[in-house]
Amino acid sequence: MDLAKTFDITKNFVKAKRPCADGFRWFIRHHHEGSNYQELLDALVAAGRVNDACWLLDQFGPTDGVLAVDSLGADAIVFAGTLEVRGNIEADTLIRAGRSIVAGGSIRAGTALVAGEDVKAGGGLRCDGAARVGGDLRVEWGVDCAADLAVGGDLRAAWDVQVGGDLRVDGSAHVGQDLVVAGPVYCGKSLRAGGSIAGADTVRAGSGIVAGGDIRAARHLEAGWGIRAGGDMAAEGAIRAGESLHAQGEIRAGSGFGIFAGLDVAVESWDASARVCAVVRPVALMSGCWAGACPV
Repeated sequence: MDLAKTFDITKNFVKAKRPCADGFRWFIRHHHEGSNYQELLDALVAAGRVNDACWLLDQFGPTDGVLAVDSLGADAIVFAGTLEVRGNIEADTLIRAGRSIVAGGSIRAGTALVAGEDVKAGGGLRCDGAARVGGDLRVEWGVDCAADLAVGGDLRAAWDVQVGGDLRVDGSAHVGQDLVVAGPVYCGKSLRAGGSIAGADTVRAGSGIVAGGDIRAARHLEAGWGIRAGGDMAAEGAIRAGESLHAQGEIRAGSGFGIFAGLDVAVESWDASARVCAVVRPVALMSGCWAGACPV
């Protein structure tokens, strides 16, 4: 294990960060002469003080340490550097790393997963709580997250992605099969799914949205560029696109709401860059150039 940037933590060092009284008393009783950073994190987790370990990591930040093992399983895992595991990573409660989490197999967290940088898995990712990834999230299977999922970079999954709360991806999202989200969906760049996209709130992407199947939003459906669906495109609210709207099935907005294409395109360019294609002309089409059915 490379601990090139770890350091000793003394009583005065901890006190300067204004810890809670109970946590500071525990530190004085067990590590009053100081302790190595990661050793202290391990001791806190072993004592069942996982929240204190997370507070310490928040205060002192990540290291360049690397824990490389064949497999990793514990009640909770808090590591200041990078986890590199050739097999599976499993924790009954929390998995947290100051930098990246890399598994050759699958990753399972009982309550939460937090990584300061990338998360990569040769299998799938399952989290029975919320997950927060500072960099890219890349899995060779699927993602099943019971609460909110936040990704600071790109999201790539070969299978389904199911999220029980909000989904926020600051980069692009590429899902091999279906994307199902119980809250709002936001992608800073493009959103693409090989199957269907279903959001129980607004579905929004800064660039384009593409799905091999249906696209359904329980509120608004919005894209800075175009939206393309291999099936129906439907929203309970408005449908808005900076460029074109293409659906192999129908395009439907909610009652009292409109469908808008070409919002970022000059009117004289609508016939080329704001085309609206569907099996029938949408009832509430407010802007864009109606172009009939999409070619098969």
